[in-house]
Amino acid sequence: MIKKQIPNIITLLNLLCGCLAIVSTFHKTFDLTAILVVLAAIFDFFDGFAARILKVHSELGKQLDSLADMVTFGVVPGFVMYQLIIYTIGMSAVNTLSDAPIWYWAYAAFSIPVFSAYRLAKFNLDSRQSTSFIGLPTPASALFLCFLPSLMMFEGDFLFPFLFKPYILVGLCLLISYLMVAELPMIALKFKHFKLNGNRWRYTLILLSLILLFILKQKAVPLIIILYVILSFIQNIFNKQNTAPTHHEI
Repeated sequence: MIKKQIPNIITLLNLLCGCLAIVSTFHKTFDLTAILVVLAAIFDFFDGFAARILKVHSELGKQLDSLADMVTFGVVPGFVMYQLIIYTIGMSAVNTLSDAPIWYWAYAAFSIPVFSAYRLAKFNLDSRQSTSFIGLPTPASALFLCFLPSLMMFEGDFLFPFLFKPYILVGLCLLISYLMVAELPMIALKFKHFKLNGNRWRYTLILLSLILLFILKQKAVPLIIILYVILSFIQNIFNKQNTAPTHHEI
């Protein structure tokens, strides 16, 4: 039935966006890469939404979703970071008149697809993540890394001197790789209801994200992901405090 294939078709559109994003990364058209990753993330949301609405969940759809996500949210940001690190290494060599730039540093970028694959496989087997996330989701990591070039394009920005260094970019690759597989509960935008009670952190994230987007446009995306991680840390601290046993309970 065609009805059963609608979510799979949406998932394959996610994969197609990933393939096109890889091509645009080779051509160093990073704005297009970012747009394609955003489009893929939208497809990634709506394939599951369509499956729930049409009640056509299948093991095939689950496997297709992971394979598409691996390309779009694993391989694509890996190549983006490879290109950025290579470029910053080259510029550093020119600026310092170095004869021996450390080109192999750029291979650290491929920690992103490696850890993305591990996270996606772990996610499929982890029953704890049916209603929440443990570790940074691959779409969030991909959006952070694929929008980094938008922060690095403008030399007048205060972040430019900080980001335009190969060892900073290598460090970011390793940090994001770790966060994807860390045992860190993360905020999930999965609403069981829309009341404020129980959704305070979700609404806080959405409100602050909209403000950042209004002010900074596309340059806000990496900052929103950083905000997402920080708010998740704060939420965990508050949750631990609220669930800590009192003296009477002890």
